[in-house]
Amino acid sequence: MAPAPSSTYSAITLNINGEKYTLPVDHRTTLLDALREHLDLTGTKKGCDQGQCGACTVLLDGRRAVSCLQLAVAAEGRAITTIEGVAEGERLHPVQQAFLDLDGYQCGYCTPGQICSALGVIEEHAAGWPSAVTADVRPEAGVPQLTAEEIRERMSGNLCRCGAYVSIVQAVARAAATQTADTRASELQAAEPDTKEAAA
Repeated sequence: MAPAPSSTYSAITLNINGEKYTLPVDHRTTLLDALREHLDLTGTKKGCDQGQCGACTVLLDGRRAVSCLQLAVAAEGRAITTIEGVAEGERLHPVQQAFLDLDGYQCGYCTPGQICSALGVIEEHAAGWPSAVTADVRPEAGVPQLTAEEIRERMSGNLCRCGAYVSIVQAVARAAATQTADTRASELQAAEPDTKEAAA
């Protein structure tokens, strides 16, 4: 009797950066390896391969995930965003621009994961999620101020061996402020027609 196979292959379809990719994978294949080895999306970096350094951070349905601990088969049907899908064409995302302007990187190896994590941090903060250093976690307290201490805590899962942490914190703070300003401008612009109609 032949021994049972140690693993099973199947075809999965991954929704990555708004595009669908169908590929056959071993059920043990991590999302990180599927991205890098099967789809040549090498922006996501392999660091510790144990979920500790954050270099492989991507967004799954808008939330941060270390792709080295995520099985590719478990990501089927979810919206995956890698560093390749952050910019809008030639226009950098405000987080990318802030990292560039404020030197939030040195060797750059951890930067894709840092940027994806920063995107998650900004959304989590805007949604009012507290962190381990949030002083008042009561819902009625509202969204906590995004201080340097808050940013450091929220980004603590992403390591930078070059030690560019000061610039990274500044970049996240600037990007968050830019996004808040853009959101307010959009809200005001959307409200303008109603104001004009009311005046008429």
